[in-house]
Parts: sequence; C-alpha cells; structure tokens
Amino acid sequence: MTKSIFIAATEPYTGKSLISLGLMNMLLSKAQKIGYFKPIISDEPHLKKDSHIDTVLNYFELPVPYSDTYAFTREEVMKLSEQGNTDEIIDTIISKYKKIEENYDFIVVEGSDFLGGGVAYEFNANASFAKNLGAPVAIVISGEGKTTSQIVNGVITAYQNFEAQEIQVLIAIANKVQAEQTDDVKQLIQSQLPEKIITAVIPDQQDLKSPTMREIYERVGGKLLFGEDQLSRQVDNFITGAMQVPNFLVRIKENTLIVTPGDRADIVIAALQANLSNSYPKVAGIVLTGGLVPEEPVMRLINGLQTQLPIVAVEVGTFLTTNQIGSIQSRISPDNPKKVELAINTFEKYVDVKALDEKIITFKPEGITPHMFQYQLVKRARRQRKHIVLPEGNEDRILKATARLVSQDIVDLTLLGDVNEITASVNRLGLNLDLSKITIINPATSDRYDDYVHTLYELRKNKNVNMEMARDLMTDVSYFGTMMVYKNQADGMVSGAIHTTQHTIRPALQFVKTKPGISVVSSVFFMCLPDRVSVFGDCAVNPNPTASELAEIAISSAESSLSFGIEPRIAMLSYSSGTSGQGEDVEKVRQATLIVKEKRPDLKIEGPIQYDAAVDPEVGQQKLPGSEVAGQASVLIFPDLNTGNNTYKAVQRETGALAIGPMLQGLNKPVNDLSRGCTVADIFNTVIITAIQAQG
Repeated sequence: MTKSIFIAATEPYTGKSLISLGLMNMLLSKAQKIGYFKPIISDEPHLKKDSHIDTVLNYFELPVPYSDTYAFTREEVMKLSEQGNTDEIIDTIISKYKKIEENYDFIVVEGSDFLGGGVAYEFNANASFAKNLGAPVAIVISGEGKTTSQIVNGVITAYQNFEAQEIQVLIAIANKVQAEQTDDVKQLIQSQLPEKIITAVIPDQQDLKSPTMREIYERVGGKLLFGEDQLSRQVDNFITGAMQVPNFLVRIKENTLIVTPGDRADIVIAALQANLSNSYPKVAGIVLTGGLVPEEPVMRLINGLQTQLPIVAVEVGTFLTTNQIGSIQSRISPDNPKKVELAINTFEKYVDVKALDEKIITFKPEGITPHMFQYQLVKRARRQRKHIVLPEGNEDRILKATARLVSQDIVDLTLLGDVNEITASVNRLGLNLDLSKITIINPATSDRYDDYVHTLYELRKNKNVNMEMARDLMTDVSYFGTMMVYKNQADGMVSGAIHTTQHTIRPALQFVKTKPGISVVSSVFFMCLPDRVSVFGDCAVNPNPTASELAEIAISSAESSLSFGIEPRIAMLSYSSGTSGQGEDVEKVRQATLIVKEKRPDLKIEGPIQYDAAVDPEVGQQKLPGSEVAGQASVLIFPDLNTGNNTYKAVQRETGALAIGPMLQGLNKPVNDLSRGCTVADIFNTVIITAIQAQG
C-alpha cells in the first residue's frame, strides 16, 4: 500500500483544493493520523499563510506544525533553480516529506499552484516531485471556459505525460465543467483512458467560485469602515450603483456586492434598507469608490444599525474597482466552513470514493529514483554513526565533500595531511568547514606512526618486508589510512581521487584481506538511472574473471544489492541470450550462471543474456519469455572489465545517470576506491556507502 497521493494540477485555478479536502475527509474516515504536505508554497510564511494548508490544518484540526507542511517558497525555488541547484531542491523536498511520513499513516501531497514560473516548468516540477516521493497521482484539470474536446484532450495529454515519465496515475479529474458537458466529457474520457484509471467529472459549482467579502477587501485594499465580523459573507453577484434608487433596487440579487461612488448616500441607504427588508434579497457588502465616504449623518445612521454590512472605502474609481473584483479567483479558506463542507460533499457526490480507496490500498510503488535512493543511503548512514578516513586530505574535492558531510552530520571524518596546508586550502576555497569537527593526522609526525610500522612489519615480514621498508611504506597515506581501518581506529577508508586503484587497494589486499570463503575482491557501481537504480559489476577491478570468479562476483553483487534495499534479479551479460549463441566467452557466462544456481538456488538469475533483453521488458519477453529476470534485471554482471567499464561510462554519459561507486566487495573491512575524475558528489556518496558497509 502507498503512504501518499499526489494531487497534480495542469494549470492555474483548477480547484484542486476541493480534491484535497475531499481526499482528506475520505482518508480520515479510514485512519486517524493523516498528514498534509505541499512542496512549494507561493507566499513567505511570515507574511501570509498558504490558504490551502491553513484550511486543511484548521478544518480537520491536524496536529501538523505549519512549518512541516512545506519545503520551499516559490522565491526560494526560483533562486535555487537559477543557481543550478535542482538536486538540492529535490533532496530537501524528500527530506521534509520523509519527516512527516515517519509520523503519519498517510499523506496528501498537493502540487504547486501555477502562479509563476511557466506552466511547462511547473508541470515538470510536479511530475519530478511525485516521482521522487514514489507517490501515485491524482490529475486535476479545469474545464472552465473550454469546449468538450479541449477538456478531454487536456485529460488525455496530462495522463500520457505522466505515463511517459513512468509515474502511475490513480485518478483523472475534470473539474469546473459546465453541467451540459459533463455526460459527454465523462464518456469520452472513460473511452480513451485505460480501464484501471478512475475518472471523475465535477460540474462547475458557483457557490465554490464566489469570493467572500474578506477576499474582496484583501484584493481591493482600502479602509474597512464597518462590518469586520461579517467579512465571511459570500458574494455571488455584484452591481455598480450608478443609477437612480428605483432602478438600482430591482437589480439586487441574493448576496450582491454593491460598488458605488462614496458620495452616493442614496445608494448606500437604499442598500442598507434592502438588506433589512424581507422583500429584497440579502446584500453581501458595499465598496465605496473614488476616495469618498458618506457624510457624517449617514455614517452615524450606519453605526447605529444592529447588523452592519461590510463596507470598504477605496481610493480608486468605480471602473478599476469593478475590474479588480471581477478578476478575483476565490479560494476555500478556513474562515468559511460552509464552503469547505460544500467542497467535501461535492467530492463525495462526483468521485467514486469506494473505487479510489481500493486503488490506494492496493497500489504498490514501482522502482526507486536516484534522489530517493540517495536519501535512503544518508538515512541509513546516520542510523549507526561510523568513522571514515580520507587519506587525500589536502585535495580540493575531498575538502568540499568533507564540508558537505560535516554540515549534514552524517559520519565522523579523519583527513590525512598537514594541518597547516589543509587549513590554508579550506580558507582559499572559502569553505564553511569547522575544522574542530574533524580529525587531521599527519602520518609522518603521528604518535601512531611507530605502532603502525611495527604492526606492518609483523604482518608482512614473511613477504620480505623489513623494518626500514615498513617505515617507508607507513609514510604513504594509503598504507596509514588502511592501517587505521585494520586496527579499528577507523571503520572504513575512501581514497583514489589522486591515486591509482592499485595504490588505493594494494594495502587492503595485503593485510585487511578478504572475507572467509571469498577468493576475489570485486566492485559494483550503483547506477542511478532516471527511473530506477541498477547494480553494475564488476566495472573496476578484475580484467578477465574466470567462470568461477564471475559466479562469485555475481553472488557478492547480489548480496550488496540486497543490503542496499534493491531486490537482486541477476543478469549475466553476454553477446547472446539463452541458447542462441556459441563461443568461448558465451560458455564462460553460461558456466558462471550454472555455478550461481548451484551455490545459491534462492537467487533469481538469467544468463547468458544481452543487455537489451535484460533491461527492456518487451525485448526480454521476446527473447526469453517467462523469465523472472529478463526485462527487469536489477543486478547486471559484465563478462570482463573492458565491457563493464565502458558500458557504465557510456550509460552514465548518455543518460545522465549518477554512478555511485565503485564499492569494493569481499574485503573484511570497507576500503573504497574513487576515480581520479570523481566529482564532489561522487566522494560524498562513496563515503556514505562506505559507512553503510561498515555497519555490517
């Protein structure tokens, strides 16, 4: 079962607050702890609360702090976008959402209001938010002012856009549709969408569109003269009082707002009298224009009435004022419970609540996005704090990653190098890094140096290492860092930003050594593709593994996959699928597959299999019908280093995938190697997976 639903509008003013209120009411009948979250709000919270959030929290009395219900203001998002920090936007939204998710049974997530940034930008942003939160979508489009064809095409297009991004849609709702169009719209939408998609068509509700006097007062500004306690009155009609009283009176309808110049005392008095009379409809309020107010006797008369109408005086003229009032898009607000109840009743009347509830209960999220995977990594690393040593302490990228790790308080860090040089580099780079929160060790002057030298000598004396050689080796940062791990003075090591792979892992192979039953150290990359995370192995260590070694790499990779929350479905890659190909290379893969099946019959594995058949469902079913792995492989094992290294780099460059790793597997303790072309993000992620490995 999913824990959330994402309400995604396709344009401004779709009336999605009706959907939010309806869903909240539906879900609260099933569970007590329902949360509410809106990734982006329009206004600065210290100036004005978001009306949607305020209404939901107040009406349903949700114990959710307002500050927890959103991640960013629109201005903050636009600024981060201009700086190219889109990853930070997604990561923060996930983090804020997860904070609510931990405390609530279900969360209604409401997309942005399309009040700036462009329709295409906001649609894509909302799609990205829904995908990264793993939430199914409720599409909402407006039928206001549209033909039947435009409404239907809008729904179908929105559905196709979400499906193209592999975002699952639960329900498609056309709101604010004219009554005479509803039957045709519903029939056409149902005929063009898959049967699994629930559809709803909600007729235009005038009572929901009508603004309150408070909304009008806030829109036109000015001065409130009377009726502060009556601002919740609903305005269904408005007229301009510029005619003689008899002609004016016959034009009053129920809940009419009167806009008139402030010196028209006759209109004001007539409106007040009409409101008191049983012979006329009720008046909602009066707006006085032109910077004029009635003379003192009239003001005294109004002041003496037991029931006062809201009366607002504005400086601008009648024409501009009526245009301002006519452009108001009413929102459902917490001070209007009648409108909230109408929204809920409308939702229940036109939406198949039972079918939607069933869909929510049976929905299962598919796949995991790169951002969600990274969030889960950080969360796991924090569960059990570990100490990681970074031997290349004076490298700029290492220092930048260190600053990020310290600011997020994920791990304890030791940097190897000269403290003065590291301090100077931090100042030169302008990093916000508190050096008191990390440890800096210079191997040559460390009080651990002699102990490490003697330990290395004892471990390697049978390999022709004498004391002088041990002293020389222990000044090398890779040996010193690895010895910290060996002696449990650090839980793991990450190096390789400026050193070769061999330089990084040689000490680990010499004295940290492999786990019992493991004969080969291998590596995996976590390939964070736009719609899933796959495990690629081995792309960094073994040039040409034997069938037995390839089987061991597959088993180790499957265990790594499982430990990081990815169900292992192993594809043993080759240039042919099934029994179609022959040759030495194919036979090696076929033999390795048989070894895995014999040693670990619990694992899902297919091989030999081509890459396209492994990852593309259609191709997979064509080439290997009925396979549990074909088309949905999550662990891809390459036959040799040449194929693996080139493939992971090609996928990374051509798709924009994030490659986390390589993560070495098979060692007794975690030591991981960076690429010399690594980015700050690569270092950050590798430190995190090393910390998780150290948790055991």
